Amino acid sequence: MPTLALLTSGGDAPGMNTAVAAATKVAVGQGAEVLGVMDGYEGLMAGRMEALDARRVDGIWHRGGTVLGSARSERFRTPEGRSEAARQLAARGVDALVVIGGNGSLTGGRLLAAEHGVPVIGIPASIDHDLACTSHALGVDTALNTIIDACDRISDTARSHHRCFVVEVMGRQCGYLAMAAAIGAQADAVLFREQGKDEETLAAELSRLMVEAVRDRGKKRLLIIKAEGVEVPTERIVARLEQASAEHGLGMGVRTTVLGHVVRGGSPTFRDRLVAGRLAHGAVWAALAAPDEVRAAAAREGLMVGWEPREPGGTATPDRSVRLFSLDRVLEQTDALLSGAHPTTRSRVRLLGAVQGVLAL
Repeated sequence: MPTLALLTSGGDAPGMNTAVAAATKVAVGQGAEVLGVMDGYEGLMAGRMEALDARRVDGIWHRGGTVLGSARSERFRTPEGRSEAARQLAARGVDALVVIGGNGSLTGGRLLAAEHGVPVIGIPASIDHDLACTSHALGVDTALNTIIDACDRISDTARSHHRCFVVEVMGRQCGYLAMAAAIGAQADAVLFREQGKDEETLAAELSRLMVEAVRDRGKKRLLIIKAEGVEVPTERIVARLEQASAEHGLGMGVRTTVLGHVVRGGSPTFRDRLVAGRLAHGAVWAALAAPDEVRAAAAREGLMVGWEPREPGGTATPDRSVRLFSLDRVLEQTDALLSGAHPTTRSRVRLLGAVQGVLAL
C-alpha cells in the first residue's frame, strides 16, 4: 500500500484545509495510506505525523487556516534539518510528500527532493499571489473578497465624515492584492512596489489627486489602497495628505487602516474551494498514478501543480486546467515575477497604469 504525506507550511491561506481534505479522500480512494504532518517542516523533522482518512477530514472543507498547523522553521533551512526530515519520511515508509504552501515552502520541498530523492509535489497556497506557473494560488480569492468587504465598510464611514482613508493590505513583495482590490473596491488610487516610484513622486501625485477630487469634483470620500511592499511608511503618506488638505483648505481628514492578518482568515470562497480540490486531485495523481518519468522528476527536483498557467509547457494531468511544472522552473520564474522581469508583472503594471486616471474619477 503506497503512503502519501501531506504538509502545510508558511503563512496559512484559505483553501489549505480544502486541499488537505480533497487529497486525503482521493488518495484513500486509490488505496493509499495518508499521513498528515503536523506543524509544517518543524513537525516533519520531529516525526509528528498522524493518520488521515475520510472521517478525520470530514468537516474541514470549508474551514479557514490549516488543521495540520504551520510553523516557520530555521532548522529546516540547514542540510542537517533536511536530512532529519528525509529520515523521518523514510521511517514511516512515505512514498511521496505533498507540500501545500508558498514560495518558501516550495523552496524547502525542492531542496528535499534534490538532496534526498524525496518525491515532492507542491500545491500553490499563498494569499500574496506571488508564485509563477499558476494563474491562481489558494487563498487569493478569499483574501480579495475580505479586502473588498472591509473597504466597502470603510467607504461608508469615509463618505459620512468627509474623509480620506489609506488602507494598507498584505502581499509582501507582490502588489497583486492591492492592484486587484483597487478595482473591486472602486479605490481612487493604488500604491504598489512594482510602480517603482519614490516618496516625493508618490506624495506629489496623491496630493494632486486629493485636490482635484475634492475641490474640482466635490468628492466626499477618497480611498487609497497601499500594498505593504511599498517602502514609504503609511504614516508619512498620511502626513503628506493631511498637509495637502490643510494647504488647500479642503477640510478633508485623513485616516489609515492596516488590515493585516485579518486578510488571511475566513472560510474559503467557492473559487478557492474549487481550485483547491482540483489541484489536490492533480497532486495525488502525480504522486501515485502518473507515468514513471513524472514521478522520477518529482524525486529529482520536485514538481508543482499549476492552475491554468500562463507559462507555456509543463506536463499535462487528467485535468486539463492543471499542469505540472518542475520546482526549479517555478522558483526561477517566481524570482522574475517579484523582480518585475516576468511578463505577468509587466502586464499587471501596464494595465493598472492604463486605468489609474479612471480610478480617480
